[in-house]
Amino acid sequence: MNKLYNQWLEQKLPSYLQDEIAASVTDVQEIEERFYQYVSFGTGGMRGVLGAGTNRMNIYTIRRVAEGLARYVKANGETAKARGVVIAYDTRHFSYEFACETASVLGAHGIRVYVYQESRPTPQLSFTVRELNAYAGVVITASHNPKQYNGFKVYDEEGAQLTPQFVNAIVAHMAEIEDIFAIVTTELSELEEQGLMTWLGTDLDNAYLEKLLTLKGTCDVALDMKIVYTPLHGAGLVPVCEGLQAFGFQQVSLVDEQAVQDGNFPTVSYPNPEEADAFEMAMELGKKIGAELLVATDPDADRLGVAVWNGASYELLTGNQLGALLLHYLLSMKQQQSALPTNGVVVKTIVTSEFGAVIAEKFGVATANTLTGFKYMAEKIAEYEKTDEYTYLFGYEESYGYLIETFVRDKDAVQVALKVAEMAAFYAKQGQTLLDQLDSLYQEFGYYQEALISQVFEGKNGQDEMKAILANLRQHMPKSIADLTVQCVEDYAIGLATMADGTTKTLALPKENVLKFMLEDGSWVAVRPSGTEPKCKFYIGVMDKMKEAAQLKLERVKQAVLEMVK
Repeated sequence: MNKLYNQWLEQKLPSYLQDEIAASVTDVQEIEERFYQYVSFGTGGMRGVLGAGTNRMNIYTIRRVAEGLARYVKANGETAKARGVVIAYDTRHFSYEFACETASVLGAHGIRVYVYQESRPTPQLSFTVRELNAYAGVVITASHNPKQYNGFKVYDEEGAQLTPQFVNAIVAHMAEIEDIFAIVTTELSELEEQGLMTWLGTDLDNAYLEKLLTLKGTCDVALDMKIVYTPLHGAGLVPVCEGLQAFGFQQVSLVDEQAVQDGNFPTVSYPNPEEADAFEMAMELGKKIGAELLVATDPDADRLGVAVWNGASYELLTGNQLGALLLHYLLSMKQQQSALPTNGVVVKTIVTSEFGAVIAEKFGVATANTLTGFKYMAEKIAEYEKTDEYTYLFGYEESYGYLIETFVRDKDAVQVALKVAEMAAFYAKQGQTLLDQLDSLYQEFGYYQEALISQVFEGKNGQDEMKAILANLRQHMPKSIADLTVQCVEDYAIGLATMADGTTKTLALPKENVLKFMLEDGSWVAVRPSGTEPKCKFYIGVMDKMKEAAQLKLERVKQAVLEMVK
């Protein structure tokens, strides 16, 4: 650590980084936090706080991961270099600068780069990789994290986030870099002259919009429905507004204050559509104009949040609820049109509600479970395309990520914003809201209730605490939770499920640091350290035929989990 710190002290850094280093000179703990490691790069990419140091997001740590990616692309030959890398970025601080740094490192290796001239949604990056037949893609974003964060995500030639085997190859190349300050870069103007760099603009926007329009249903809907949309200062602004207009929705009102693309996110403390606070301004506007539906996208427009007027106030749908609604709507429409395949499949994660699985079963559609992360869903889509074993119909996860059509291979809030508006308008034509339809589904399939407990663990000590929590649970496995017997423990770190009688079976999914406890009545609890945030997450799912009973059960299990973690 001291060696790295001293190395940074000796460099002529940009003034804003130099000032940070100088200010930390007498703070031993601050120096340790900044230099005890390099910002880690994993399957979720690289994400961290902006600032000076190896454990911060800055031009030097960006160059390091870009250099690792460059060496990976070069190792795959001249064809890979010629196909090149697409680079996009959101509206965060330094996103444009980091995109340019990435291009300059890749270009120095003779790798062709395509860079968007302005911010674009993450799903559009995935689409563009596929559209241009590029070898890889990069998006500079920290998704829904607070303003002090930024990140770096890498996509493969399928337009999907990297799975562990590819990540490990890039990490190995990064480990070979001895001097972060000696990484070679080339001026963008020089790359342009060499024909190695292309700026991307409206041609790709139009191509993406054309694909979005293929989602438009043929059913008669209430296009006069009033909708409020907020991009939360992010990159969803243009494609969502243009898409809704192209779908025929004429009464879409924008939260103007949040349409300003600003990395400070001045109107929200946390630009996350999962949070009620992010909808505050949309709710004010909605009440003013009498809107039935509110939609919000996060800064890179891969996550979507929805709120519905219940007659007295706006009620936020959870990711599990919206996923179930969308799934039922999509399958119903296909069934009506005699377009439901006999080998249809819905893909969800192991921490997503079983609500969707029982809905799919009604339509004769299979459900495939993956680990958390759309990279695993994209892997399934590619597998099904090769084997024809299943026809992909829909994929989603509880954390507000959904994918309908596979011209994108990551969660796509733009696609879903358009389809949610259509779905809401369809039910409005029948005199129903999405909440009415959700209640109908509960009555038919049972009251599936879920909860998420997130505990924040910042810094080096926080990482150690998270490891200790999982280690302690493995050492002292609970026999029951909330007086419900644990019938099976799925430990994805070792790839084994252990039954109450001690028998075991192998888990088919990749290994990851996740524990899932299956309880006697079908309830479940999962524990997972986040791959992109300094959090440990505790997921809970219960079901009962009666609403009140399900809610009481959920509360009992929540309290038991909190006690268990203590």
